[in-house]
Amino acid sequence: MSEDKMGLEEYILHHIDGEGEYLNELYRDTHLKLLYPRMASGHLQGRILKMLVRMIAPKRILEIGTYSGYSALCMAEGLPEGGFIYTFEINDEQEEFTRPWFEKSAYADRIKFYIGDALEIVPTLDVKFDLAFIDGDKRHYIEYYDMVLSRLVEGGFILVDNTLWDGHVLEETVRSKDVQTSSIKTFNDYVSRDPRVEKVILPLRDGLTLIYKKKKERDFV
Repeated sequence: MSEDKMGLEEYILHHIDGEGEYLNELYRDTHLKLLYPRMASGHLQGRILKMLVRMIAPKRILEIGTYSGYSALCMAEGLPEGGFIYTFEINDEQEEFTRPWFEKSAYADRIKFYIGDALEIVPTLDVKFDLAFIDGDKRHYIEYYDMVLSRLVEGGFILVDNTLWDGHVLEETVRSKDVQTSSIKTFNDYVSRDPRVEKVILPLRDGLTLIYKKKKERDFV
């Protein structure tokens, strides 16, 4: 990150809501104890996720890719009364770290934490979602997207993280072993052509795509 960009981000962080002591401790613990701590949303994205939840006011949120729980806690913070977030982590080794952070939080009663493959478990739930946040295995983004779209209410929203992938989406030739970059590029192309939704990509961190599921036109007599 350039010095100008770093300076601008610091300016932003000093002019938005603080992340709070609990999230700050979680973020610090994530960096101390977990591999790939950059996967945690962090202060800026966390406040954006909370604000989007405030704006959309969903009753049911689906999150694919819990990791340390930072983003789930931020979204839970913004939920209206009676709302729930269903968050899925496929790596069972993550549970020992993440579950206590949920259970000790002020939003424990709003969070349903699942260990397992969301592609297998979500279709078995009798739940429709108003908002979904996809931040799981990049190789399965299209599968996640199609599954989520089928479980999303009309007029619902999907947020998809890392869709600019540190700028690698601009590379015309992707190395054969770089499956994640090629998967994200394929996903972005897929969504851009999907007439079922409206979409926009925000250049936030590694890119955040906002997707709106269109309402079906109905005939009125």
